[in-house]
Amino acid sequence: MKLFAVLILTFSAWAQVADDANKGYKTKEGRDKVAATLDDPHRDGRQKPQELIAAMNVKPGMTVADIGTGTGYMLPFLGKAVGANGKVFGEDIQVDFLERAKAKHVPNAELILGTVTDPKLPPNSVDIALVLDVYHHFDYPDKMLQAIRGSLKPGAHLVIVDYYKSASPSPGHIRAERDDVAAEIEGNGFHLLSKRDHIPNTQYMLTFEKTK
Repeated sequence: MKLFAVLILTFSAWAQVADDANKGYKTKEGRDKVAATLDDPHRDGRQKPQELIAAMNVKPGMTVADIGTGTGYMLPFLGKAVGANGKVFGEDIQVDFLERAKAKHVPNAELILGTVTDPKLPPNSVDIALVLDVYHHFDYPDKMLQAIRGSLKPGAHLVIVDYYKSASPSPGHIRAERDDVAAEIEGNGFHLLSKRDHIPNTQYMLTFEKTK
């Protein structure tokens, strides 16, 4: 098992491990097509955002980071859940996505332009970091996880929601199975607290806290 974890960590340190998943994001035309799916008015029925927020145990006054927010789909739901005294960071590496997210007009949301290795969140500021349908897009998961770790308050949670490999939107899009993802994250300074289905047979949810 230790050798398996080492192999995972070695693999995650290689550059651009998500190159296949990110092909559609390399042009403006490609990102516009992705944006159309992210803003699909029927997405609520598939994504179940309210159920996700309840499962994450989001409370008023919290600071929640939506890492890889895309066009800001989750921002209105998160903004309402944390309330006027809470805050939401919406981070993405694509400027055009953030422009679309800005148009959602969520008053307690702050948009952040991150990089492929760092979401640029303020240190020790986040109660819950959400990575929704985004972990498989991390080109440098080890570096991203270390940066996310530094942004979390003591006792804060990292929540990963992603597709089972068998439910991949396209062949090769999802690089790792759920338990491999969990092992990779635990190898980068986190402890797995729980795992469950979010959408049965489609998406799983992993909740972590950072190790001391």
